[in-house]
Amino acid sequence: MPEAQPLIGKVAIVTGASAGIGQATSRSLAAAGAHVVVTARRLDRLEDLVSEIRARGGSAVARTANAADLGDVRAVVEDTLAQDGRIEILVNNAGVMKVAPITDNDVDDWTTMVDVNIKGVLHFLSAVMPHMVEQGSGHIVSVGSLAGRRPFPGGSVYAATKFAIRALSWGLHLELGAAHDIRITDIQPGYVATELLADQPDTLAAWSEAWSDRRTLQPEDVARAVEFAVTSPDHVSVSEVLIRPTDQPT
Repeated sequence: MPEAQPLIGKVAIVTGASAGIGQATSRSLAAAGAHVVVTARRLDRLEDLVSEIRARGGSAVARTANAADLGDVRAVVEDTLAQDGRIEILVNNAGVMKVAPITDNDVDDWTTMVDVNIKGVLHFLSAVMPHMVEQGSGHIVSVGSLAGRRPFPGGSVYAATKFAIRALSWGLHLELGAAHDIRITDIQPGYVATELLADQPDTLAAWSEAWSDRRTLQPEDVARAVEFAVTSPDHVSVSEVLIRPTDQPT
């Protein structure tokens, strides 16, 4: 582990930690000294991540949860508080993206995105916020998207969920910042090489072809942005970070 550990003694919850940005962020926060509670639905992947972090000298535990299930979310937060007594950082990263023309009228996919990308964030906010208000400090990071600034064809509903995160994040800053010393950050990545489209092989193949001669963001690039925000001095609130591949043309 590196000598500089600005998050030593702090407790962080990272959602969607079984892959991609969540996994990379968990590694980064642990390396910076935080005790990281990694949560997602796939326990085997979480346990592998915890073993890796511990092998590197870090501190982490795995707790399974579906972000769309409020009972699951409350259990993770209650267990964390019972074991560790505090939660300084929440990274809302769990998310899904279903790409299809709006005329496909796939309400089930729309509902899934709303349930995870919006309600999942609200569930963790609801569970963690009272504790942060009581302790008079905290940092809530949500992984939004460049799509939260500009929709793209086939991604209208996904973009709508990320627009919602952008609005929520700014509203939380206004309500929780000066009044309760809780910092709020919306991280907005462009195209990142993750498993987000793994369940849509045709779309993934098309996007991979379109990006075959371009450099994408890697999960570690986004993790660095998260670490930058949460390790900034207490009087500094990094409200938004827009991070795009240099090669992204839109």
